[in-house]
Amino acid sequence: MITILKETPKDPITLMGRRAGVCWGGDINNEEKNYKRGLDCIRSGHHRVLEYVNVEMIIDGYSARVIREWYTHIGGAPTRLQASTRYINYKDFSYTTPPLVAENEEAEKIYQQTMDTIAQACSRLESECGIPREDAAMLLPLGMTTRIVDKRNVRNLIEMSHQRLCTRAYWEYRRLMGDICQALRAYSEEWNYLVEHYFVPKCGVTGYCTEKKSCGKAKVFAASADILNKQSAVRE
Repeated sequence: MITILKETPKDPITLMGRRAGVCWGGDINNEEKNYKRGLDCIRSGHHRVLEYVNVEMIIDGYSARVIREWYTHIGGAPTRLQASTRYINYKDFSYTTPPLVAENEEAEKIYQQTMDTIAQACSRLESECGIPREDAAMLLPLGMTTRIVDKRNVRNLIEMSHQRLCTRAYWEYRRLMGDICQALRAYSEEWNYLVEHYFVPKCGVTGYCTEKKSCGKAKVFAASADILNKQSAVRE
């Protein structure tokens, strides 16, 4: 579950226009002009203004494995805090089950039994052996779900989407990024515009696939571009 916190501005495009207006000597008290200026900036590729808009959110219910990968995106000096395995009681921890495991009855049985064994071991180490919770937590698996509160600028988030909305990305990361896009779309009309136009897989930016093994989506982008070029040529 993604919760967009109230500290995230509802008017990201307008905010960008206000900041750019300071440098351009524009009227930053006119919100209509600020919005238009913000759009002009991002459409023209002047993406530094994106760094003035922070997204603050709670990311909850995803595996520790995918959150560990989330931490690798460090552009723009993001800040985050993660639920502590030192203080929180994970006696009955929840976990993520991969779709391919869930679809296989025998595999799902083995998976669940292993998770139950780990939970019981953590509990016994604490209650029977007197092992501190912070040490017993070393047994916790990467599949355990966790919660973080995250803050990063929208330029970082958009660039992350190019990689993580790609079909070559791990399934849970694609789901996480998709959930973030959905939450931002619902947050405000300006966010909906940004998500629809800029939160895209990298082939949507380059027009071709940069991966060795392509899913074929890039061909759709290329075909669409070719049709538009031909239509333009006919009109001319």
